Amino acid sequence: MSRLAKRIIPCLDIKNGQVVKGVHFVGLQNIGDPIEFAVFYNNAGADELVILDITASFEHRQIVSDIIKHIAKEVYIPLTVGGGIRTLDDIYMLLDSGADKISLNSAAINNPSLINQAAKRFGSQCVVVAIDVRTNISGYKEVYIKGGRESANLEMCEWAKICEDNGAGEFLLTSMDTDGTKSGYDIVALKSLRQAVKLPIIASGGAGCKEDIAEIFTLDVADAALAASIFHNNEITIMELKHYLATQNIAVRL
Repeated sequence: MSRLAKRIIPCLDIKNGQVVKGVHFVGLQNIGDPIEFAVFYNNAGADELVILDITASFEHRQIVSDIIKHIAKEVYIPLTVGGGIRTLDDIYMLLDSGADKISLNSAAINNPSLINQAAKRFGSQCVVVAIDVRTNISGYKEVYIKGGRESANLEMCEWAKICEDNGAGEFLLTSMDTDGTKSGYDIVALKSLRQAVKLPIIASGGAGCKEDIAEIFTLDVADAALAASIFHNNEITIMELKHYLATQNIAVRL
């Protein structure tokens, strides 16, 4: 297993300026103010923070950059921001607002060359491609866009290789099958993606306990664990999690 420190990343899904949480991408409930959450996680030992404006693409509008500016002034951990990005100008605006990385999903599917253009202009290290997948009736992992509302008619690994070839720096893989269920990450999807590409993978969707997060690191199918429910609900603190992972001989930043 790699001795590079594994990252623990809380995720703020934002809708109408509020942090929301659902199950399988639906039934979204407002749970609080994104700036307060960001400051809390910054002080709680998070390695990074992912902020996704989850309805921006579906509603055909730009991401709320004012919130990003405010958060960037309050925190010092790296911010990855996504939702509603369509152009290089959108990316520049977010990086200028204080994002360290941007996350492309629907826009990358609609225009894969955007990945390449972004990597060339801003560097691969700040281009994360978010892949939302669901297991279809044939058993393969089908890619979804627009906040999980629409199939892209693409198989996960096939799409990931296209992204890697275009200069992506990292993948954020969310399984819609396990999202919000607290039943554990989608190990099958993570293993497949790990075998298909060489880029770092952030696992998302399904973390319910410390053991779920230890599992993906022990199996070496992810480089970072993203979680929302267990952190938002204070079921476990980030430092409790990191101390537990350290006892499992998993390298983390304490």
